[in-house]
Amino acid sequence: MEYVLTLSCADRVGIVHAVAAYLHRTGCNVLDSQQFGDRIAGRFFMRVHVEALPAAEGAPPVSRDDLARGFAEVASEFGMDWQLHDTAVRPRALIMVSKAGHCLNDLLYRRTAEALNIDVPLVVGNHTDLAGLAAAHGVPFEHIPVQPGMRPGEPLSKELAEERLLELIAELRIDFVVLARYMRILSAELCEKLPGRIINIHHSFLPSFKGARPYQQAHTRGVKLIGATAHYVTADLDEGPIIEQEVVRVDHAYAPEDLAAIGRDAERIALARAVRWHAEHRILLHGHRTVIFR
Repeated sequence: MEYVLTLSCADRVGIVHAVAAYLHRTGCNVLDSQQFGDRIAGRFFMRVHVEALPAAEGAPPVSRDDLARGFAEVASEFGMDWQLHDTAVRPRALIMVSKAGHCLNDLLYRRTAEALNIDVPLVVGNHTDLAGLAAAHGVPFEHIPVQPGMRPGEPLSKELAEERLLELIAELRIDFVVLARYMRILSAELCEKLPGRIINIHHSFLPSFKGARPYQQAHTRGVKLIGATAHYVTADLDEGPIIEQEVVRVDHAYAPEDLAAIGRDAERIALARAVRWHAEHRILLHGHRTVIFR
């Protein structure tokens, strides 16, 4: 049995000793430990991967619940924000799409190839274009259309669409949501209900070239670097904590369609890394920033 403990708290002397001592007492062997102290903010971050060993001959290893119950006292002493995860439990991700399928195809392939330790019980699309792609990977697809300009409360309104989405998240026990080129803006209310649980891929190297036709904008400006940004979604559009950015060097010879093709590859890579790090509990939120133990 293996567990991952993540925590953050005000930085002070004795945190690492207290954590290590508790894990030792409970019969846990540390497989990997990473930590970071932000001197400017005075905050400490830590990720520990452990295996639980039998406490005595014939005794079972400590369970996740017992380990968490005992650690609560240590966490209280230091005022920690913490989580304890069983690595045998695969996080459940709901993927949302529109019409572009490169990110969806990449994520589902990596899941099948066991390069991503996630379960994907459902793909949701506001168009039906990618239903066949989801089916080819053996994943159910649900069409939740969102019609702009309709009055609140009418069928297919944004409010009803998001209500259905929240129902699915609860019914399927979804741990986090991935916007794999989902081209609709989520409401501030929905974002606030799922803090740190929605990952988006933005088709540009934020904060430059936001909005429509980013590669045409990049071509017009004669950029030498293009890229993609994976970030957590917040109520502030495209302003959530950045998880990963993939950058590619280009020059004057690239046409807009060349930039778009290169950009699609950057989007796939950045999003896959972000999803993997999230699923492996390597990301800790730090205000508008992230601390990532790779």
